[in-house]
Amino acid sequence: MSSSLVEERLGLSPVMGNPVELRAHWTEDELQQVFKAVYEQVFGRERVYINNTFASAEALLRNGSISVRGFITILAKSEFYKEKFFYCNSQVRFIELNYKHLLGRAPQDQSEIADHVDRYASSGYDSDIDSYIYSSEYDHAFGDNIVPSYRGFKSFPGMKTVGFSHLLTLYRGQGNSDNAQSNSSQSVLGQKIALGLPSSKTTGILKAGSTATDNRVYLVEVASGLSGAKVAVRLSRQVLKVSFAQLSQCYQQVHKQGKKILSITSL
Repeated sequence: MSSSLVEERLGLSPVMGNPVELRAHWTEDELQQVFKAVYEQVFGRERVYINNTFASAEALLRNGSISVRGFITILAKSEFYKEKFFYCNSQVRFIELNYKHLLGRAPQDQSEIADHVDRYASSGYDSDIDSYIYSSEYDHAFGDNIVPSYRGFKSFPGMKTVGFSHLLTLYRGQGNSDNAQSNSSQSVLGQKIALGLPSSKTTGILKAGSTATDNRVYLVEVASGLSGAKVAVRLSRQVLKVSFAQLSQCYQQVHKQGKKILSITSL
């Protein structure tokens, strides 16, 4: 089956074109295309609600005071972005969306989730946002003047096989807003990320490496959070040693107790 047919069947054709870049000697039409692409990418297709909220940031990009990357940084650190995705979502859901909006992919494993939980807890919101936009991965994929786009539908260096299925689950179609999904405030990858399994949308394409007869033992690192806070704050850690057969039950018990899984490591 050709790649174009696969893209069409999975509804990916609208996002598999050439990336949008602000080149030297741009025209006003080209600049407006950049604004449109940035808003749709960073705000999960909710540009209709933006109006003139970022007129001053647009002016900075227009006069060359900032790059496209700088423009995206302003948006991602704005109160508008926080209201749309930070205050109303669980921390893991927020991290999922940051990967989608800023790096064009889904988180690949639990260690990536844990890294951002740690960074937020130790250094705060702005530092965590910077860790996506000013990373070597962002440099390689987009640089200063390319608008981030969904690249997890194609392979890239270091990408894990499950990354495709995770992004397909987060993507939800070109006409779907990130805040219009059922139970969208909670992680949509959840257990699949924790266990390293592909998301259900592509289980017919990608197969998990582990089976019910897997005899490996895992270390599950767990952190308790501060209940009632808008974003969970790390208080303490513990490490549980469980078999593969116990992983699902362990995951459910941890979350029923209001705790979070930071990492799952195979021994």
